This record gives sequence, structure tokens and C-alpha cells, in this order.
Amino acid sequence: MSTAAPPHKAAPPRTAAERRGRSGGRLSNGAFALLLTAPGLALFATIIIYPLISALFTGFFKQDLRLPGREFVGLENFAHWLDGDFLTILKQTMVFTAGATVLPFVIGFALALALNSGLKGSGFLRGLFLFPWVIPGVVVSFLWMWIFNANYGVLNGVLMKAGIIEESISWLGRPGTAMLAVIITKTWASFPWMMVMLLAGLQTVPRELHEAAAMDGAGAVRRFFAVTWPQVRGVASIVLLLEFIWNFQHFDTIYVLTGGGPAGSTETFATAVYQTAFKGFDIGRATALGGLWMLLLLLLVVVYIRITERKGDAR
Repeated sequence: MSTAAPPHKAAPPRTAAERRGRSGGRLSNGAFALLLTAPGLALFATIIIYPLISALFTGFFKQDLRLPGREFVGLENFAHWLDGDFLTILKQTMVFTAGATVLPFVIGFALALALNSGLKGSGFLRGLFLFPWVIPGVVVSFLWMWIFNANYGVLNGVLMKAGIIEESISWLGRPGTAMLAVIITKTWASFPWMMVMLLAGLQTVPRELHEAAAMDGAGAVRRFFAVTWPQVRGVASIVLLLEFIWNFQHFDTIYVLTGGGPAGSTETFATAVYQTAFKGFDIGRATALGGLWMLLLLLLVVVYIRITERKGDAR
């Protein structure tokens, strides 16, 4: 005779305390992610956010590095620049930035096309062309300072021997040639990076497209504009914009070669902020100019982000 099993009794509902104990106080995904990023965020706030806010706040004060204390002057420091040399400094910064961006781009693109065409010894030439890029900027500046020297510079010696000039030219001492000398120096240092990036873009272009265009009778120039350029236009735009942003805030080449002179003809935002803060000791006006400079840089960064987003959406 078999006995029936007792009916199964449903377990009583767990209390909130039991549920917390069973889960072990597990964090949500958002809280866990925040916990992981907290050290990095704290470091970023300490070395980036706080100094930036403090510097921008200083722009509203009259403060001399040689004297204790400071005096609130509102927008006076900003008005000093906007009513004074701001447009001149902006113009000279744009001249340097445009020249030091377009010229190395043209040289870098030409070399990238030559190396991508299967030129003999392209591997060796690629490494040779990278040499200026690996030299520190200060060393490059001193090298070209010697080349442009009015008394014993190589450039004057070559030009005089070729009969192009009759007497030495002070390339770095004349307002009409100083900016050109600075742009040439920066071009020599930055064209290898552009060459490498553009060469990488060229190597992604399918050779079948070139072969098909050649079979249709397209010459080299037509193949470049119909096949090559559309394929590398995205890479070229990113390279140009990045180099433009970097040159817009470039400092070492200009400062070593000319210090912003002669007569302020090569002064840019970077050198003007430095001269105002550490030679004029006016930290208030220096940070005010830096704030205006930062706003212009933010506009460039926004343009860069928009271009990269469009490129990502196109893919």
C-alpha cells in the first residue's frame, strides 16, 4: 500500500533584506563603469579641468607675476586685445598656419604619389624622407637658424655662388622674409608625416580602377582626378585639418627662430601669450588672450569632429 507524497508547499516570499543578501550588494552596470573611470576622471579634472577654469577666471583680473594679489577688472583684459593687436596677431597666425599646412601637404602628396607608383628604391626613400620628422622641433629650428644666418648661412652662400643675390640677406631679421623662413622650417619638419598618411590612403585605392580607366584611354592627370583623388579625399581632408589645428597652436619653431620678431612680424597667438605672461609679467592679459585663442581652437575642433562623423556615416 503506497502513501501519497505530501503536497509541495510554496516557499514563502523573500524579504527585502534576504534579497539584498542573496545579491551580495551587486552594483549596477552604470555604477560599476563609473567606479572604473573615477580615477581617470579625477586625474583629468585635476590636471586639465581645474587649471583651465582657473586660467580663464584669471583673465578677468589684473595680475602681475612680480606682485602679490590681483584686482578684478572684468572684461578689460579682453577689450585690450580686441581693441588692439588681436586682428594683427590673428592674421599672422593664419598666414603661418596656412603656409605651414598647404606647402608640406603639396610636397607630401607629390612624394606619396611617387612612392606609390612603384618607384625603384621606394622603401629606402620612404625611410630617408622620415628623417626630418623624428628630429625634435627645437633641433630643427637651430639647424635652420644656421642655414638662414646672414653672415655664414648656407642659403646665402649657395645663392651668392649661383649669382642669384649679390649680398647676404638677413632672412630672419627682415619682416618681409622672416615669416617665409619660419614656414619653410616648419614645412621641412612636417611634410614626412603628411607623406606617410597620404601614402597609406593611396595604397587603399584599388588598382583595378586605374587599369579600367587606362583601358578607357584616360591619361595620368585624368586618372588622378577621376580615380585617385575621390578615393583619398577623405584622408586628405583629415590630414589637412589636423595639421592646421596643430600649426594654429605651434610655438617652438617660431620662438627659437624669431621669438615673434622682427618688429612683431612673426608673432602668433602662441608667442604673444608667452611674451605677455613671462616677459611682460602680465598674467591677466596673457590668459585673456589665451581664452580668445581657445575659442578659435574649439571652432576648429568642432569642424574636425563634424568631418570625421560624416566620414564615418559614409562608411
